[in-house]
Parts: sequence; structure tokens; C-alpha cells
Amino acid sequence: MNILRHVDLTRVFFVDIETVPGYATHADLPATHQPLWQKFCEKRHARELAEGRTHEELFSNSSLYAEFGKVVCISVGFFRELKDETLEFRTKSFAGADECKVLCDFGQFLQRYAPYGPSRYAKLETAHPDGHFLCAHNGREFDYGYLGRRMLICGQDIPPMLDVAGHKPWDLPHLLDTMELWKFGDNKGHITLALLAGVFGIPSPKDDIDGSHVGHTYWVEKDLARIVRYCEKDIITTARIFLHYTGQQALWPLVTLTPTPWPSAPLMQVV
Repeated sequence: MNILRHVDLTRVFFVDIETVPGYATHADLPATHQPLWQKFCEKRHARELAEGRTHEELFSNSSLYAEFGKVVCISVGFFRELKDETLEFRTKSFAGADECKVLCDFGQFLQRYAPYGPSRYAKLETAHPDGHFLCAHNGREFDYGYLGRRMLICGQDIPPMLDVAGHKPWDLPHLLDTMELWKFGDNKGHITLALLAGVFGIPSPKDDIDGSHVGHTYWVEKDLARIVRYCEKDIITTARIFLHYTGQQALWPLVTLTPTPWPSAPLMQVV
């Protein structure tokens, strides 16, 4: 893809987030928030309500909305050149029941990096021609905005890479999106990560759970380690898809995969 000709592979952070409803059930939602959810549903889920579903049943969808959901895992991966001139792909996850700590830790990690932006045309004040990129599947419509909103809710500073409110999408070249790139300008070109992986012959990251299972895995099974593993599979898959986009897919068999251990939490205390 010619549009990626300026992208240095070692300056891209591949990111994925996992979100769950902010409360285990609709009954646990604070009384002050229940009418807000009801009004929200009447706008966003009018068809489902007309078909007979209730506000309580629809609460499982609240993980999709930053106003009612929360982030439980953020996984990051990046390529790094080794001394023998081969590539390493390192992964790291920020996860836990304390969402504000998860966001703070990730924010501190990201705070060190300026967003990429050509010096003559950069509209973002913090952009730099030697800056870095974020890449996620459907990141522009989901991950990037969700993270920024939840950071605001937690009262945290937003790192420069995500502090993009008020800017036009075309003024933010550091925000890459494997779904958007697949569209080739076609607004109907939505595609799941699993399908995109399939067409490129990449193993599906959904071989255990998928996004529809994350809330149950978190609130009922209390298995955050399983969610972390799932999230890290997504960033590995996104990175491999990106290699196909740049014509470098032959590199992957030579890449050393180095995960940063994340402690399992079979008895996680959910709050």
C-alpha cells in the first residue's frame, strides 16, 4: 500500500483493548444511571426494544459504550530490531479490575512517545516527523476514542498520541486502522479481524473466545488471564495483517515473538 510508504515498522504500536459492562448486571447499575441507560437504549437500540428485548437484557451491550462500560485489558505490541538484524515482536498487557490503574499505566507508557506528523503539514501540535504510530483494527471507530473517554472519566491526562479531540481524521496520520485501510474508500467495507486474518491465511485469533464472551469471562468466570491471552492474540494478528499491507509478510516466520509475562489471576477480585 503506497499510503504506508512513510511508516517505519519499528515505530508502530499495535494496540487492542477489551471492554466489559461497567457492572456485572443491570441490577447493579446505580439508581442514578438506570434512567440514563434507559434513554440511551431508546436511541441506540430502538429496534431491539421494539422486538421485545428489555433494557436489562440489553445491558450486556454496554461494554461497547465508554459511558457505561470499562476497559479491563490493553495489549500493546511492537517490532524491534535485534543485534543480528532480525526482528523481534514484543507484547505487553496492562490489565486488572482497577480500570483507572490500567489506563494510568498504559498512559504513562504512551506518554513518552510523540505522534507522527510531517513537519510542514502537521495539524496536531505534539506531532513530530520522527514520531510514532498507533495501529488497531477498527481503532478509529472504537479503541482510540474509548480510551480517551475513559481516561477523562478517570480524571487522567491523555497522552499526546490519543489527545486528538477536535481534529479531523485526515489530520491524524499517526492513527492507523487495519479495517479502514481495507475499505479502499468504500464505506461498506467493514470486516472482522478474524475474516481479514482468514483471507490472508493467518490463524484466527478467535480460537478460544471472541468479543461477545469477554463480559461473561470477566464477571462470571473471573478469568482475566484468559482475556489477556485473547487480547494479545489480536495484536499479533493485527501486526501480521499490517505486514501484508506493506508487502512484508515474508518477514513473519523470521520474527522472534517475545511476550512480557502477565500474572494469571484465577481468583481475581472483581470490583
